[in-house]
Amino acid sequence: MHKSGFVNIIGNPNVGKSTLMNALVGEKLSIITSKAQTTRHRIMGIVNGDDFQIIYTDTPGIVNPHYKLHEQMMGFVNSAVQDADLFLLVTEVGETFKNQNVLKKVIESSVPVILVINKIDLSNQQTIQEKISYWQEQIPRAVVIPCSATEGFNVNNIFDHILNLLPENPPYFPKDELTDRSMRFFVSEIVREKILLLYDKEIPYSCEVAVESYKEGETLDKISALIFVERESQKAILIGHQGKSIKKLGIEARKDIEEFTGKKCYLELRIKVLKDWRNSDRALRQFGYEGD
Repeated sequence: MHKSGFVNIIGNPNVGKSTLMNALVGEKLSIITSKAQTTRHRIMGIVNGDDFQIIYTDTPGIVNPHYKLHEQMMGFVNSAVQDADLFLLVTEVGETFKNQNVLKKVIESSVPVILVINKIDLSNQQTIQEKISYWQEQIPRAVVIPCSATEGFNVNNIFDHILNLLPENPPYFPKDELTDRSMRFFVSEIVREKILLLYDKEIPYSCEVAVESYKEGETLDKISALIFVERESQKAILIGHQGKSIKKLGIEARKDIEEFTGKKCYLELRIKVLKDWRNSDRALRQFGYEGD
């Protein structure tokens, strides 16, 4: 008997979905920062065993769209709702779902649900128990599991329940695959993560990263990446006084790329202004936000 299926991870921004997925996969595949809306695409992480294959899908956090970019991100969430074999619905103690339509679709579907209450290390036992009871009432068929993804508490318990609820299927992907994404994609995500960590306010949300060239060598990879912003003023902030900010960005990104690839890396970063790209259908297609 072989089990295989898509475990789609859904939740509001900033509830630790990506941290949980990375803990379950055992690899850093999704951006983790303290800022909301860090995940923009559907990102798959594949875990294989002798008799199972779990395909985790991290989706963008649920938002009410303000840009066409947000509409595309919510399109990824809706498609994740439609093709799931199992929902991993991630919440935390003090929050409610921002998009009730998505929650309604999950509740009304016949797909099994594991409701994860994350970040319990930041709460107390009574509040956690009240939240467990609340979700058991909201989704009676759900398995409700309190957890702390950052501390690793109850992650193995979640994994065991996933394995138990997976349907019988042959593997969907070759057994040696870890993800459906290319190395170029992860390089662009690493650079974008560093922008989220190093810059404030609107700057990170106005940026998109595209890898122009990726030349692999035996011991050294040469990578050129282009950072798109919406205004000249944002470009100036990214560069910083005497280029100090973008230099720091390049150093921090290079360290993570080298850790990810296991090789040395030469990273070139350039910045280009692309006005109002978050509302441009053409730009969004260029950045891979359609047909994902």
